[in-house]
Amino acid sequence: MQTAKRSVEKSVRGLLVKARFICLAVVLVLAGSVSVAQGQSDSSLAGDVRAKVDQIVQHSLADTGVPSASVAVVKDGRVAYVHAYGDAHVDPPLPAQTAMRYSIGSISKQFTSTAILMLAEQGKLSLDDPVSRFLPTLTRAKEVTIRELLSHTSGYQDYWPQDYVMPSMLQPVTAEHILDIWARKPLDFDPGTKWQYSNTNYVIAGVIIEKVSGEPLLQFLQEHVFAALGMTRIANVDQKALGDTDATGYTRFALGPPRVAPKEGPGWLFAAGELAMPAEELAKWDIAMMDQRLLKPASYKEMQTEVKLKNGDGTGYALGLQTGQTAGHRNFSHGGEVSGFTSQNIIFPDDHVAVTVLTNQDAAGAAGSIARQISALILGGANSAATEKQSFYRKIFEDLQRGKIERSLFTSNANYYFSDQALQDFASSLGPLGTLQQFNPTAEEGRGGMIFRAYRVVFPNKNLTVTIYEMPDGKVEQFLVGAN
Repeated sequence: MQTAKRSVEKSVRGLLVKARFICLAVVLVLAGSVSVAQGQSDSSLAGDVRAKVDQIVQHSLADTGVPSASVAVVKDGRVAYVHAYGDAHVDPPLPAQTAMRYSIGSISKQFTSTAILMLAEQGKLSLDDPVSRFLPTLTRAKEVTIRELLSHTSGYQDYWPQDYVMPSMLQPVTAEHILDIWARKPLDFDPGTKWQYSNTNYVIAGVIIEKVSGEPLLQFLQEHVFAALGMTRIANVDQKALGDTDATGYTRFALGPPRVAPKEGPGWLFAAGELAMPAEELAKWDIAMMDQRLLKPASYKEMQTEVKLKNGDGTGYALGLQTGQTAGHRNFSHGGEVSGFTSQNIIFPDDHVAVTVLTNQDAAGAAGSIARQISALILGGANSAATEKQSFYRKIFEDLQRGKIERSLFTSNANYYFSDQALQDFASSLGPLGTLQQFNPTAEEGRGGMIFRAYRVVFPNKNLTVTIYEMPDGKVEQFLVGAN
């Protein structure tokens, strides 16, 4: 369940909301044969822009083999385009439709954060309350605050960092059991000293919401969020799988065909990744975030402000939202992943633009890649910035093929990694591949105060993956190359 689960929140954790190599799947269909669903909503996007959006999605599905995508675009503060692509069910084939629901994974976390902020506005709790006020038996509960839960700076260990479902997760679980195992053990670090994505934080937050409000989390969200925004097609997949009229979730083993993904047992997604909805419903949420419809301005400021560590370092994360800039455009984003599904949601509040992409395959980067490309298309100038960054990293790769490195571009950590031996190995293994044919972006998301980027490198007889971490000052913290 990210930002990645995150993005690939486990754009994949991210990827989700976390960085990892993403193995691109075998192309199952030719780019021109990806089905485009019928019966979509009217669009206010210009015809040429719609055609480019369609091309972006169709090419991504063809390149990755992800079965389907449901896309919503907000422009000028209103829903401008909603479309579904590919097959919601693979066998027998059933075209995706915009009304179908997809699990949104860890994008759900911003709804949990909103519930906490609503209770804070009612004077029932404070972001700076210690967890011990509500759950005194958790590890170091007197030292951990609610703000640290929501910003992933608490130190509580993540109960589900994997991108697959383990046998124990097929069985029902209670929130209390999750807390017993993962929140009553030693912290991974002192509170407020590091950033580390942890679904456990949000289970704790969900339990606090239920204790303070006196009602189940989903009931609270229905009464105070979904009803207020006219979000009528919400499903709680923590308790029940999506039905036949919604998208089916798929997984892949290496480069094999899509297989129906196993469903997590009840309880495992509570407060951290439990929601499913059509893309257009999530677009309503994005518009409400831009218009600040549900919370007071001060609460939205809390929710959207990057949380700093005790030493002053940034985290790139607020309260259930990643924070960032894309070619000078301020944005809030989050990815999501649960078994069978990945998603990406990006909001550009100053531009009144948002892009939502929901896909029905886990551990895949298509959602993040599609969302990033559509965002660049809608925002205009971001295209040139993205192209400039792509050229910058391509040049670094080509230098490494020759065993060369411009060390001023790298952090001290990265310069340590690129030892003489490392440079020799890069040159001896990459140089013989010859001139690269393509160096294409596949993912971009915030992570640990840095920007994570992934590129697919294509040679005549070999494909590679490059994963990069870029610091806020632009220096390169990581530049890893692996087989694709």
